[in-house]
Amino acid sequence: MRNVVTLMAMSIGVALTPVAFAASPVMHPGKVPLERQTLPARDGFASMGAGTTGGALAAPSRVYDVTTRAQMKAAFDEAGDEPKIIRVHGTLLGDSDDSGNPLSCADYARGTGYTLESYLATYDPAVWGWDTEPSGGPENARVQAAENQRQTMLLFVPSNTTIIGATPEASLIGLSLRIDGQRNVIVRNLNHLAVSDCFPQWDPTDGSAGNWNSEYDMVQIINGSSNIWIDHNYYSDEPDFDDLLPSYFGRPFQQHDGSVDITYGSDLVTISYNRFENRDKLMLIGSTDSPAAGDPGKLRVTIHHNEFVNVGQRAPRLRWGQADVYNNHFIRNDDARVSFGYVFGVGYDSHIWAEANAFTFSPSVKQERIIKHWKGQAITAKDNVINRRKVDLLEAYNAQAPANLQLVTDTSWQPTLRTRVHPAQAIPALLKRNVGPVMTLGKPGNRPH
Repeated sequence: MRNVVTLMAMSIGVALTPVAFAASPVMHPGKVPLERQTLPARDGFASMGAGTTGGALAAPSRVYDVTTRAQMKAAFDEAGDEPKIIRVHGTLLGDSDDSGNPLSCADYARGTGYTLESYLATYDPAVWGWDTEPSGGPENARVQAAENQRQTMLLFVPSNTTIIGATPEASLIGLSLRIDGQRNVIVRNLNHLAVSDCFPQWDPTDGSAGNWNSEYDMVQIINGSSNIWIDHNYYSDEPDFDDLLPSYFGRPFQQHDGSVDITYGSDLVTISYNRFENRDKLMLIGSTDSPAAGDPGKLRVTIHHNEFVNVGQRAPRLRWGQADVYNNHFIRNDDARVSFGYVFGVGYDSHIWAEANAFTFSPSVKQERIIKHWKGQAITAKDNVINRRKVDLLEAYNAQAPANLQLVTDTSWQPTLRTRVHPAQAIPALLKRNVGPVMTLGKPGNRPH
């Protein structure tokens, strides 16, 4: 039986104590422990090249059990790019000190001179105007306070890493994971909750009415990262839902950003068996309409067997790349906490293949709003069903779109890296109890789908 690995305080500057978690038991012959499972062959774009193995080859000294944000960071720092497994137990607070004690927005602002009251008084459009972004003392104080939060709740994930929840209850609250220029990372079996920016920036020049802009995706895949598998996770803003946020200057004080964003030349990502619920922004794939960000030829993403419940937009919104979106279930009820925007955002030079997805929508959501034109030209949509009835989503969109926003069927490619494609009518029942964190370390029967 393997001992739990503990990091030594003298080497990392964080006092960690051993935690009496059970080591993984010996598995049945031919069974692979959950934390050492790898992405199956041909399971989406992340199976290309060397595939995605995460920390499957980790030595016993590179298997870490963590209960705090500081312990997770210490594990990353100690192991570097060596194969490593991070087993998450209980609830990790992103906004916490090195002992796991919660930190508030006021704690981050202390000593910076920032107060929301001063910020609002200075940049009220009636005083500041609408033509210039904020600058000067209160904005500088906001930037400093925001940096204090960033240094705490944003963790950079190294290459060759598996981060996995030990039980379905394992949670990251207010913790943002950034995979920045790395490769071969697996994130599984975790609840990602309430990642909130304490210090959104007001921009009166953003749109016709200005906007509050926030930072911190729940998982950010950026700057050429590749071979990433995001599997069996849950994403929600609970308990800090958008409809509970205040409004200032007539605009929502938005403290939430994306769920899983993939940008700046990142590539080869598989997103499977996750549940996204009551979030506005889901997946932004592609940084900008300009090729200078390094996106052309990259941004190949597979999105399959996920459940999207009462979400707002970007499932996904794509620029440049290829997104194979199949066998997902999109659910929309009248009691949703965020307003509905669209599902598939067809962006500049994008190639979305949407096949055999199921939509369970209330009558208030019109089928022609599932697709949205974002400077793209083509999308493939086949064998999708709305409330168990087969619907041509592209035809529904074009029936109401003006001539200059019409879309055509994309004939430039066809997905080949897939596991089994189920009939769309079977998807709601198939996914009902199989998405999100449903696995427990050491329990027989935990297998990749």
